[in-house]
Formats: sequence, structure tokens, C-alpha cells
Amino acid sequence: MCAETGGAEDRAGGGEVNFSMNQKPPYKVLILCTGNSARSILGEYLLRVKGRGRFEVFSAGAKPTGRVNPLAVRVLSERYGLDASDARSKSWDEFAGVKFDFVITVCDHARETCPIWPGQPMIAHWGSPDPAAAEGTEEEKYRAFVAVASQIARRVDLFCAFPDAKLFDAVAVRAVGEEAKLEAEPAVKR
Repeated sequence: MCAETGGAEDRAGGGEVNFSMNQKPPYKVLILCTGNSARSILGEYLLRVKGRGRFEVFSAGAKPTGRVNPLAVRVLSERYGLDASDARSKSWDEFAGVKFDFVITVCDHARETCPIWPGQPMIAHWGSPDPAAAEGTEEEKYRAFVAVASQIARRVDLFCAFPDAKLFDAVAVRAVGEEAKLEAEPAVKR
């Protein structure tokens, strides 16, 4: 389980957590979900672009599907002007031994099963419903992807707005996951 601890902590600063990580950008970020086909792909591409070189971003999954959901690629293209045609679904095993500054889970399963990462990265959970589980017409499924992408984009915007010193405030980074919660939507299941 990804323990939501900040690694080598010094809590004397009233919630501030100091890490023995890379203290200068680009910061390495790994975004995890189960299949690495939708939510983590959305997060990877949105943070890579919105972070403007401040973050080196990767995504992976516990049990990768082996293919990126075409609706994720479509939403990134049509709504954000991003080309994700090179995205691929991959296992988090590809990153064994890599030291990340941040590991962000975007689904509950990844949160519960993710491995221990070297270098004691900041762990945060920014859960979103699985748009790939949406039922209905193709348009209804697309709208579910748009809703989840909007939620993730809002969280990415909040994260990117932190000055470097605030990035290592565990409470603040984890609170981003509580922002932009989606209202209950019948087409989107958690």
C-alpha cells in the first residue's frame, strides 16, 4: 500500500515536510492508476504541459491494459490541444528503482496496492472515477472522459500554482486531491 507519508520528514515546520529529494526542478512525478489507460494518461499529459518543464512526468499502472483508451486521447486532443498519440499503457514495474519526487495515485486500487518507491517520494491520492467504466452511448462515455479530465486538470492547475517550497508541504499536496470533486454522475462509476 502507498503509505501517505512524506518520507524523511521534519514536521517541526507546522505541516511543512522536508524531503531528501531533488530540491530543484524538474521534479520527477509518477502518476498511477490500475490500467494506465485513462486517468493516469490524462494526468501525465496535462501535468507535463501545464507544468512547463517544471516536472518530468510519467504514468504507469498496476495491471496495465496494454492500450490507451481512445477517448482519453480524443479528450486530450479536442479539449486541451495535446497530441497523446505516442501514449502507451505500461506497468509500474518499468520504473522499479527510479527515484521520484512525487507519486500520485488517481484510483483507489492503485492507492491500495502501489509498491514502496525508493527515495521516499511524497505520496498523494487524487482519486477520480474511472471514465473507462462509463456506460451509455459513445457521446455519454465521451462526456464522462471530459468530466474526469476537467477534474484532473483542475488539480494539476492547483499543484502547478504552488511555489517550489510549497510543493513539499505534504498537507497541501494531498489537499489537492480533495479539490474539484466530481458530483455524483450516473454515467461515471468509481
